[in-house]
Amino acid sequence: MRENVRIEKDFLGEKQIDKDAYYGIQTLRAKENFDITKTNLSLFPNFIKSLAKVKKACALTNYELGDLTDVQRDAIIQACNEIIDGKFHDQFIVDPIQGGAGTSTNMNANEVIANRALEILGKPRSSYDIIHPNNHINMSQSTNDVYPTAIKLTLHELIYKLKDSLRFLRDAFEAKSIEFKDVLKMGRTQLQDAVPMTLGQEFKTFAVMIDEDIYRLRDCQALLKEVNLGATAIGTGINTKPEYQRKVIKNLREVTGVDYVSAGDLIEATQDTGAFVHISGILKRVAIKISKICNDLRLLSSGPRAGLNEINLPKMQPGSSIMPGKVNPVIPEVVNQVAFDVIGADTSISIACESGQLQLNVFEPLVAYKLFTSINMMRRSFYTLADKCVKGITANEDICMEYILNSVTLVTCLNPILGYEKSSALAKEALATNRRVYDIILEQKLFTKEELDELLHPRNMVNNYDKDEN
Repeated sequence: MRENVRIEKDFLGEKQIDKDAYYGIQTLRAKENFDITKTNLSLFPNFIKSLAKVKKACALTNYELGDLTDVQRDAIIQACNEIIDGKFHDQFIVDPIQGGAGTSTNMNANEVIANRALEILGKPRSSYDIIHPNNHINMSQSTNDVYPTAIKLTLHELIYKLKDSLRFLRDAFEAKSIEFKDVLKMGRTQLQDAVPMTLGQEFKTFAVMIDEDIYRLRDCQALLKEVNLGATAIGTGINTKPEYQRKVIKNLREVTGVDYVSAGDLIEATQDTGAFVHISGILKRVAIKISKICNDLRLLSSGPRAGLNEINLPKMQPGSSIMPGKVNPVIPEVVNQVAFDVIGADTSISIACESGQLQLNVFEPLVAYKLFTSINMMRRSFYTLADKCVKGITANEDICMEYILNSVTLVTCLNPILGYEKSSALAKEALATNRRVYDIILEQKLFTKEELDELLHPRNMVNNYDKDEN
């Protein structure tokens, strides 16, 4: 045996493990078995911290019930606290997507905590007669209650971060809505000219759309506060003392500072993934709406000579290897692609949740992986969209006004004054002669230029324009 390894055994045999590793044999087996995403749990530090918080709450409870000594409790709690502080995350080496309903993830946490606790006590790694991954770290637990509880703790925290990124993006659009409040432009339905509006109103709409989803995400967080910790294998609480379930929830609240509650029916809660389905649906909703906004930004900035060209997006990089001077809307494009990925992830999550059988859903690793990945990608993309695109958008006011003056729908705005028949005649003549309604009105001396310009002022063209801002 090499000097830099240690031997660990399980009922399948033995393995050589790096002497300095905090993980053990079950983690190593999982690492060898599941080489799927080419990543590991350290990609999700919040999840690792959540696992440690759950293990800490369980250790405190087991001590209170007399099943851990003072020495064992102190060492385990210190090890959990260190992981919560961000240490030893490189020791969480299993692939996020794995068979076994998350058992490999749970054992990775159990082994790292056990071996770090042994080190704190001055004992060699793998001295499991003193602190054992299963007998002590996993006492009164099962993967089937630890794993989904840790997922919910993680999602609760990640949604806070996602809401922060949405507020940042909302505020960027809100600022632009104020900046563009006097920029009159043509509104469009079905990609056809409709009636005038302000560019500020258009950007205000984006802000309102985002704000609505911040509230939907807040509602999601309430669903995550119901956990099945204490359910153990299938929800019957086997291998726990009668007082354990109540005490462990109390300790979880104290450890996290969040008012988690026990599910009303632990057998139901152990197999029901409805909360994850709902959250995934809300993430899809957010992704679809943000993607629609990005579509609008790309369309409004299209051109610059052969498109709408009503706004200018910040120029981020050359857009072509063959066409000099071309600049593409790369930031909205990348956010679109994030949205597509989130929409696809929702399908994966839906299938995974539907495919659960009997008392457990074994596909929760995929659910967790997709939810964590979607939220992290969305959060980063929203900051990118705000900082690298929205904040630098400028308006082409003359082009916006020219579209209004060229559009025959201008007569719609003048219909209450000129009457339907006269307005129809103006529209017909403009289309027949390919001339501007604005010019025909002046030519026929229906209004003076000053009168017409006053009628076309934003405060008169847009009913709900805020006159106090003018």
